Amino acid sequence: MFAKWRKKSAESKTVEVCAPLTGRAVPLSEVPDEAFAGGYMGQGVAIEPTVGVLIAPFNGKVAHVIKSNHAVMLENESGLQFLFHLGINTVSLKGEGFTSHVAVGDRVKTGDTLIEFDLDKMKNAGFPVISPIIVTNAAETTTHLEMFTGPVTAGKDVVLKAALKS
Repeated sequence: MFAKWRKKSAESKTVEVCAPLTGRAVPLSEVPDEAFAGGYMGQGVAIEPTVGVLIAPFNGKVAHVIKSNHAVMLENESGLQFLFHLGINTVSLKGEGFTSHVAVGDRVKTGDTLIEFDLDKMKNAGFPVISPIIVTNAAETTTHLEMFTGPVTAGKDVVLKAALKS
């Protein structure tokens, strides 16, 4: 009698997101910005990058590129929306040291370069390089998010799993 419902719950979809940056994944609480650390921007994880290349961690569509190229929003094929924010307060660099390789509406594939950035320029200007990865619509689209921390290689290591609402 309940087999119909059991089957549906067994088919609940989980989306795995690989690291878009190489470095060390840490909890959002370690980001030195209360908007991110306090979860006001959404749930997610942060990466302290060691390489200045942000790649697409999944197939999707570019929803927004911040004018100064320090952040980009992607929509996953499942409908999840992600904000990738390079460094903290880096908008003050006014685009210096950031080169975007995508535009709004572009379709991207896993591994495509989204933004190249100069880590030394960020550090020398006194900005933390820690980079938040936020699921901006998690409350509407997921039942559970699981984050993973530690050393990560872009495109290889999973940093986030999202259980989608059915």
